[in-house]
Amino acid sequence: MAQENAKNGLQKQLNAGATSLVLLTLLYQQKRAMYGYEVAKELELRCLGALPMKPGALYPVLRSLEKQELLSSHVEPSDAGPSRKYYKITTLGTKTLKHWQIAWQDTKQFVDNILENQHEPAC
Repeated sequence: MAQENAKNGLQKQLNAGATSLVLLTLLYQQKRAMYGYEVAKELELRCLGALPMKPGALYPVLRSLEKQELLSSHVEPSDAGPSRKYYKITTLGTKTLKHWQIAWQDTKQFVDNILENQHEPAC
């Protein structure tokens, strides 16, 4: 049980930082506005199944990115239920994404080098 809790704790910490990067990347790649449920379904499709986080965890991140002006949003009525809030990456979001991608690659390389026990410089 302790191992499972530790794994879940680490997964939660990893997800916290990566989710913003993943959401910006997805919305940049799609080149169109998407609503939350649609974003979750697209991520599930791309990871071939279950997300490493609950789909509901995406909504606070979407709102946070909007608050930071990295995403914009608008609400549209839906024929199939309540209105939907659509998110689209902003110009600032696109610029920020480029910086975050570099930071991710640097961090990934550092962690991979340590995990693989390479004796090459990790930093």
